[in-house]
Amino acid sequence: MKDVGNRIFKAEKKNPADRADQATIASRAIIEQEAAARVKKTARLKQMRLEKEAEEAANPVAEPVKKGKAQKRK
Repeated sequence: MKDVGNRIFKAEKKNPADRADQATIASRAIIEQEAAARVKKTARLKQMRLEKEAEEAANPVAEPVKKGKAQKRK
């Protein structure tokens, strides 16, 4: 019984492996969140690009007529 009473007031030493596991889990969660955000952003940008290309194909811009080189006078 004496041992149980002492444990209540003394903090147990934490295992370094447990702390490493917590750090690994946290870092993997952050990496997964960043990857998901990157995929979402890429999909959004691709959709915007495709819409822009479709709009440009539907409404072609008339290119200005290029002038030929002026001939030199003698």
